[in-house]
Formats: sequence, C-alpha cells, structure tokens
Amino acid sequence: MGLLQRLEVGHQPGLTYSQLFLSNDDLSPVPPAKRTWSALNFMTFWIADSFNVNTWMIASSMVQLGLSWWQAWICVWLGYGVVAPFIVLNARPGAIFHITFPVVARTSFGVYGSLWCTFNRGAMACVWYGVQASIGGECMLVMLRAMWPSVNNIPNSLPVSSGTTTRDFMCFFLFWLISLPAIWFPIHQIRHLFTLKAIVAPMAGITFFIWCIVKAHGVGPIIHQPAKLHGSDLAWAMVVSLMSCISNMATLVANAPDFASRAATPSAALFPQLVSVPLTFSIVSFIGIIVSSSSETIYGEAIWSPSFSSANSWTAAHHPRSLWCTYLMSSSTNISANSVSAGCDLTALFPRFINIRRGGYVAAVVGLCMLPWNLLKSSNSFTSYLSAYSVFLSSIAGVMKGHYRVADLYDTKRDGWYWYTFGINFRAYVAYIAGILINVVGFAGATGRTVPLPATRIYQMSFFTGFGVSALAYWLLNLAFPVRGMYSEFVEMDVSDEGALSEYNGSFTDDSSKDGLSQRKSCDKTA
Repeated sequence: MGLLQRLEVGHQPGLTYSQLFLSNDDLSPVPPAKRTWSALNFMTFWIADSFNVNTWMIASSMVQLGLSWWQAWICVWLGYGVVAPFIVLNARPGAIFHITFPVVARTSFGVYGSLWCTFNRGAMACVWYGVQASIGGECMLVMLRAMWPSVNNIPNSLPVSSGTTTRDFMCFFLFWLISLPAIWFPIHQIRHLFTLKAIVAPMAGITFFIWCIVKAHGVGPIIHQPAKLHGSDLAWAMVVSLMSCISNMATLVANAPDFASRAATPSAALFPQLVSVPLTFSIVSFIGIIVSSSSETIYGEAIWSPSFSSANSWTAAHHPRSLWCTYLMSSSTNISANSVSAGCDLTALFPRFINIRRGGYVAAVVGLCMLPWNLLKSSNSFTSYLSAYSVFLSSIAGVMKGHYRVADLYDTKRDGWYWYTFGINFRAYVAYIAGILINVVGFAGATGRTVPLPATRIYQMSFFTGFGVSALAYWLLNLAFPVRGMYSEFVEMDVSDEGALSEYNGSFTDDSSKDGLSQRKSCDKTA
C-alpha cells in the first residue's frame, strides 16, 4: 500500500475518482447510530454557546452608542429572536436528510459550484479559530496571573516585530494546546462537552453576578443611566444594535446543518433551538449588563470584558474553577463556531484525505500559524472586515433553498438534479452576487470612505438585505429558468425511518440500488 493510500480516510471500496471527490464517511448521510442529538442536547448546546465573551459584551456596544440598558436589552431579545428562525430553517435539511452544510450547498450551487461556498466558510472558520484562540489566551493570562502573580514579570525575549510578548504567546499557546483534545471527538459525541459547559458556565456566571451585586451594594449606576439618543438617531442606533446580534450569529446560522445532521428526530432541532437561542443569549447579556454596572461602583469604571472583571476578582480560592471555566467557555465556543465547520468544509474540499477530525486540526494549525494577535492589533479595521463576513453568509443562506434527491448529491451524472451546467448552477451564483452587491457601497463606508447615507442604512441591515435580495433573485431566476426536479408544490417528507439513508453509505456501486433510492427520494421535496 502506497503513502497516498495510507493517508486516505474511510470510504467504500471500488469508488470511481469522481465518487471519491464527492463523498467519504463524514460527507455521507449520517447513519442512525450517530443521530444522537436529542432536544435536550440542542438546548444545552445553546446554553453553552451563549456563555462566551462576545455575548457577555454585546450590550456594551449598544450602551456606548447611547442606548439605555433596557433599550439595549430589548435589542438583544429582538436580535436573537429574529435570528432563531433562520437557524431553524437552515438546520431543517440537516435534520431531515442528515447531511452537513457542504452537501446542503450542492442542492443550490451544484455539485461543483458549492465548492466556493465551502471554501469561503472554511477559510473564515480557520481565521476565526485563531482569533477566538487569541481571546482564549487572554482568559488564560487572567487565570495564570490569579494563580501566580509573577507571571506578569516574565521577561520578554521576542522581537517587537513578532507583535506579541513571551508572556502573551505562552498564554495563547497553552490555551491553543489544551483545546486540541476536544477536536478529537466526533460531532455525535461532542454534545457531552456542551452539556458539561451548560452546567458549569451558568453556575460560574450566576455566582459572579451575585458577587458583583453584593460587593457593589446594588446594581450600579448604568441601570439608572438614561438614553443619550432620541428620535431617528435612537431608532437607527437600535437597528444597528439589533443587527449586531444577528451578525454575531451569522456563522452559527450557516453551521446549523452540521449539528442538525446528528439530530435523533427532525423535531429535536426545531422548537428547542427556536426557544433556546433568544432566551439564553438574552439572559447572558443581562448578566453582563448588571456585572458591568456593578463594576463601576466597585472599581470606579465600567468593565465590560469578563476577562478584566475576573482579573480584579479572582483569588487563590478560584484557581480550579477558573481553569475549568476558562477551558470550557472558550474551547467549546471555538468548536461550535469554528472547528466543526472548518472540518466539514475541508472534508468537502478534500474528501479523499480529510475527515471532520483532521479538518478541525488543520484549522487549529492554521489558526496558530496566522499569528492572530497581529490581526487584532488594528482592531477597528479588522473587526469591520470580519463583520462584513455576515454579508457573504447571508447571501449564501438566501440561496440555500433546494429541492432534495439525496442520491444525486453524490453523483456527477449529466441527468442528475444537481449537475445543472457542468456542475454549477448559474442561478445561484447570480443571486448570491446580487445579495453581496447591494451591500458593497455601504461596506466601503464602514471602512472609512465617504458614501451616501442610504448606502450606509442598507449596509446596517446587511443580513436582511443580503438574504432578501439573494432569496428573491434566486426564486425569480428559477421561475424564468426552471431546474430539473423543480416542483410547484411544497411537500416535506422525513425519510429518516425508511432505511433509505442507511442504504446509502458514501456511494452506489449497484445501479439498481441507486435507482431505487432515487425513486424513493424523488417525491416532491423542498426545503
């Protein structure tokens, strides 16, 4: 056996080259044994994911814009309440057909056209992995400093050009290193990490919440601070704040099929997510508001970052708890938002040699090699560019409304539903580009250029404008240029219990079995 054969991941024997390019064990529909995510698992997933630095601080940007605390909290409720249905809708194909995002994208963009969307998401997941690991490194520094204050005095032996110090790089590398074991576990098992965090993180957050109120002898002055904006300025500030919540979730909207593909039943990925997303994120942001308000009384200034708040309050008694909270809160966020999506995408780009586990480790290595602390130096411009990523994701999500015949998702036959034109669906790409173009001028304004006010307003609602324009354009183009398999009536069927998906395990070597599956799946199904 040659070296290349040894590097190949698991797949069915006797596959053609084109079949090897389109499938492996992680791209195939998830077998019943791995559909282990119950309704409770999806609830604990969102409880765990809501306890992160971004959610804790999201209300701070709103208060700094001039909103009162209760106006900011209303925006949080509305923002996450609005994004929850998008998560559920995007998760639906995964829950019904048990396929991940790269395969779902084939329904709209084509078996080859989907590769750009997959590369786009995978590349950004690698970048975000490094950024989140850098934030985790800051949390690690706080924890180590509480344990050993002498950490602050570690001499720096790195040059200025490195962009970091020996102390900061040590903390970053330690966090990066201890996060690696979590990537090893497959998606159907990693749910236990989220369940653990869903128990530990709320306990830590509520304890910190109570400690701050007791220490400050109240909830602090921010709670009594009125809004600084009025009229249309206030209205647009609330729109911007609401959209910041949606943009914060754009990655997880795209990731929804990856986790939903492991759902035990389609309903497990429906109502639990619809309710959990706005409820959990709103509660965490409320805790962040009260803790920050109390910190102004305790320390003389409002401290919005939980890392800095912890730095002032952690003592030797908190060492074991701080270690676990730091690890769970930061590493699980990186898994849910970045390593799983990067693994799924790299699996689709290189299915012969990469599975989800290997892809997750590739993302970790890229996140280390990209020196993320250098990107975070110019935080304003970098944050603006990363925020624009929601424009690309919303335009992709607007197009991802496909008609499903699972057999054709893994085949390049010319009469397949997803062959379109040489494997690329031009309708999807025209709609996708239209969703991006409507926000281009406004994005230029966000980077400091002078643009008309209407363009700025359109960009401030970029998720809706990108999603709406791409969805409308895609629908109109399909009416003008009907695709194979298109139906006028919406009918959704759960095929989980038919055994059809278990028959398909990466490829079809028997034409008769393939045709049988195609017939059973070619009922009127859209999602």
